[in-house]
Amino acid sequence: MTNPIPMAEIWRGEFLENVHLGHAVICDDTGQIVEAWGDPEAVVLPRSSSKMIQALPLVESGAADKAGLTEEHLALACASHNAAAIHIDRVQAWLDHIGCTDDDFRCGPQQPRDTEIRNQLIRAGEAPCQIHNNCSGKHTGFLTLARHLGAGPEYVDIDHPVQQAILEAFEDVADETSAGFAIDGCSAPNHASSLHGMARAMAFFAAADAGQGQRAAAAQRLRQAMVSYPELVAGEGRACTELMRATQGRVALKTGAEAFFIAIVPERKLGIALKIVDGTTRGAECAITAILVKLGLLDPKHPATLKRMNAPIRNWRGIETGSIRPAAGFCES
Repeated sequence: MTNPIPMAEIWRGEFLENVHLGHAVICDDTGQIVEAWGDPEAVVLPRSSSKMIQALPLVESGAADKAGLTEEHLALACASHNAAAIHIDRVQAWLDHIGCTDDDFRCGPQQPRDTEIRNQLIRAGEAPCQIHNNCSGKHTGFLTLARHLGAGPEYVDIDHPVQQAILEAFEDVADETSAGFAIDGCSAPNHASSLHGMARAMAFFAAADAGQGQRAAAAQRLRQAMVSYPELVAGEGRACTELMRATQGRVALKTGAEAFFIAIVPERKLGIALKIVDGTTRGAECAITAILVKLGLLDPKHPATLKRMNAPIRNWRGIETGSIRPAAGFCES
């Protein structure tokens, strides 16, 4: 087994204070590894980075078209959103359209990440609802598919038709049998794969075209929805949104909990999967940014780049105390 390698460093003054280790794989549409760091066969839980895979059955089954879903809906199905008004208003309208309510969700309530909505709830003395969960768009997609299939209400159960369809899609695009599953923060099963498998899956999304069959057509639509509406996939200030904008739609990006990140690069038919082993988001954001810069997909001087790679760290008085930067030797030409 290959050990994880240094990917991001935290400097305080002239001292190297911390190092984030990780694994990453770049894969082409034939399933071959183009470049890898660490152990490409490390078994991982991709968490929310797998949301576009979880949305495949929604589209390929015909449920999305039957419900009249737009690109905005599909972007929300792939989202880990801030629960800003642009997110929850659209999810609520979608719920209303399919005849469901907040009580039909199985994701659980979550404090909104969006400051304005969170403060509104506090001022009103109200608790957050399930619609405020960052995964409520994905779960509305699950509900839409469950109703299309005529399946029962417990759509997060592993033996539910929705989850069985997702498992089949996951193993197909990853081109491997899943090692098992764990329960995600939103209560849905999250299937394990090798890092190489996730990169293969993302390369499938990168190469997908409408003329290649139902699954590929669904993947192309989901990929396009993400780059068309980056603000719905995450939200203002978030890495997914800002980096997709910075690449001008050339790359679809999705973060996952515990420092996972994927990238889909259609123009090169490449998929990227990355995991920082200590679970620190700042390390994953720095590392994926460095890979995109290395590939020439991201301007090293773009503000979204500089926010995450070679970025200053400041204390509470605004004094620059250090920086976060790619580890020496990582992603260097």
